[in-house]
Amino acid sequence: MTKNQSENPVVTSSLHLILGGARSGKSAYGERLAKDSDLPVVYVATAQAFDDEMRERIKQHQSDRPAHWQSIEVLCDLPQTLLENSHCGNVVLVDCLTLWLMNLMYQQKDIHQSVTELLHALSQVKGQVIMVSNEITMGVVPMGKESRLYVDELGRLHQKIAQTAPQVTLMVAGIPMVVKGS
Repeated sequence: MTKNQSENPVVTSSLHLILGGARSGKSAYGERLAKDSDLPVVYVATAQAFDDEMRERIKQHQSDRPAHWQSIEVLCDLPQTLLENSHCGNVVLVDCLTLWLMNLMYQQKDIHQSVTELLHALSQVKGQVIMVSNEITMGVVPMGKESRLYVDELGRLHQKIAQTAPQVTLMVAGIPMVVKGS
């Protein structure tokens, strides 16, 4: 490898982190970006239906996306799912990191190790990756210890992904606000 090649590696993937509050339009924006790419889409869903309301939310998300998209449900093994499904010429849309982290905590997984594995996978993926997550760190500090831990870990996760992502967007009232990139 020449000196010039090592300084300017060929980018084989792109990562776009989309953050926003509840009902900010983040999922719809991520879906629109995936659809507008005109590439095959792999939709990675991380939600678990623990109650009727969540089952309805999941059904709504399923009906909102095109039927020809490949859908994969993942609880904790997001890094491996990304590595197996990201290819040059496709888009992987992850909705959402918020619930993925919740799943890790619920399953009592090692969060630090899981986040490290995710960051490693993101450095290896070949196609476009769009990751959606709730920005919940702008509110008051939660009362309970577990809630504070969750907010802290989600904030750290967002920071780490945002550092590596060429594009970061914050959704506000359905409007994409560019935080990083074009």
